[in-house]
Amino acid sequence: MDFTFTEEQQAAVEAARAVFSGVVPDAVPSPALTAGAVADDIDRALWARLAAADLLSLVLGPEHGGAGLDPVALCLVLRESARVLARVPLLETGAVAAAVRHFGGSECASRLLPRVGRGEVVLTAATSGRTGHDPAELAVAAHRAPGDDAWLLDGVQTAVPWAQCADLIAVPAHAADGRAVIALVPRIRDGLSLAGQISTSGELLAEVRLDGVRVDGGDVIDTEGSWNWLRDLLTTGTCALALGLGEQVLSMTGEYTGKREQFGFPIATFQAVAVQAADRYIDLRAMEATLWQAAWRLGAPPAGTDRWAARCPCPVMWR
Repeated sequence: MDFTFTEEQQAAVEAARAVFSGVVPDAVPSPALTAGAVADDIDRALWARLAAADLLSLVLGPEHGGAGLDPVALCLVLRESARVLARVPLLETGAVAAAVRHFGGSECASRLLPRVGRGEVVLTAATSGRTGHDPAELAVAAHRAPGDDAWLLDGVQTAVPWAQCADLIAVPAHAADGRAVIALVPRIRDGLSLAGQISTSGELLAEVRLDGVRVDGGDVIDTEGSWNWLRDLLTTGTCALALGLGEQVLSMTGEYTGKREQFGFPIATFQAVAVQAADRYIDLRAMEATLWQAAWRLGAPPAGTDRWAARCPCPVMWR
């Protein structure tokens, strides 16, 4: 087996490292020292730099100004962003944009994706359902509006990240026939309300309530399996963030234990400390192997789907 990343994927990593090199993790106050949310908005300056470096268009098709790369490339960049605690919705925007590219209508993709790549549109996704424990698609009901092709949405999604900053929220919902659909709902829309919530990490979340919210048919993705794919991509991307954060923490641990002395010796030489660090290293390597296989599977075509064979070639060569 050859697990080597492609030149395009490696170039994305280098570009990401260059952009994130100027980010200071301590720029946002600790949630332990902040009564409310640590910040009210995303890092707009960093978002603009990501757009200028073409990192917001990685997963977009060339027809929309993108590089046409795969979930592996997105996860590589997400891992770099987590090392500096970048406060940008890179995961949510990239994942929703990829879903629009692969499953959305051509009119919606042409109207939305070029603006996403330029950093003009911020996307997020509701994945927690009503309580955080039930399937997200069951928390909102979607039914056709009488007389046209629009949809009407009713329900609640909790703990939606970046909702106050996003232009569009990807809301999963269940149709009358039991299918799961994805509605791209503008943040400002009649019948939609946001209630602030704060995560344990100090990030500002939102409870999103939808009361007869009307969404044009072209902004609803009802392709079979589209929500399952988007949910899996968001989950895999979250794992990439966890991997990057864990690797950075282990690196900081190594630097600290190599300098801190006890009884005249660096504490890194003590067996108890060394064993703990070694266990964490093994954990991270196992996480990494699992992550890349999951990301690769998301890019590989599902059986019997000719559409994917042309648009999502296998990103990692297995020989």
